[in-house]
Amino acid sequence: MHNLDSRIQAYLRAHALRMADHERNGPFLSAFDEVSDNPYRNYAVPDDGAKPSPDDVAALEAAFIRRRRKPRLEYIAAAAPEVEAALLARGFAVEERYPILTCLSGEVRDLPGIDVVEVRADADVVAAAEALSQAYGNDAPYPDPLRRLMEQGGALAIVRDGETVAGAGMATPQHEGVTEVAGIGVRENFRRRGMAGALTAFLARTAFARGATLAWLTPGSERAERVYERAGFRRASVQLHISKEVSFDL
Repeated sequence: MHNLDSRIQAYLRAHALRMADHERNGPFLSAFDEVSDNPYRNYAVPDDGAKPSPDDVAALEAAFIRRRRKPRLEYIAAAAPEVEAALLARGFAVEERYPILTCLSGEVRDLPGIDVVEVRADADVVAAAEALSQAYGNDAPYPDPLRRLMEQGGALAIVRDGETVAGAGMATPQHEGVTEVAGIGVRENFRRRGMAGALTAFLARTAFARGATLAWLTPGSERAERVYERAGFRRASVQLHISKEVSFDL
């Protein structure tokens, strides 16, 4: 279990380093989206076994506040067990503890009957971004992060209903054989047809075909977890989301 936690934590840090704007503060590596203040696009990851001082946490907060971003972390709790207490002492609050589900090569369960395709054309990138925006209730689509994902070696997939892109998802660029299946989203009118599970299985199998040995994801609900389990994923660890409310008023 410790090795699995460390592998996923190393992946998270590598993913943060792919962001154009990233900064290290003591044992924390923070990544920032230069365009969006969406908290899920701006977060920090601690080093394994980190023991942050109050000054380390203050520097972390300052890095986010300078960019008018909410100080926030996403990390595998077991890989850095002393970090949470240090953050709570500085006024952070736990948002959620998400189960980590993993799948190894050979464990994927194909879910037949739904045609999933990998995106190649830019028009489909835009359509995928629009589908994900509607699926997650965002104000606007963000195709540029999807383009970067593909440029860096990740996979983007869509599922159609007729001419409409009903849903999309991605498998992120690998780090030492680890990939994250993320952003699985289906427009509300097309849900409960098995599309999310089919996207998950397709993306995991695609990543394994390209050399991945471990795929992981975080379900947003118990129902979503059951969907991912049908595709071959199983609970293996916990990801902590923790943040601090701040004011940017002058």
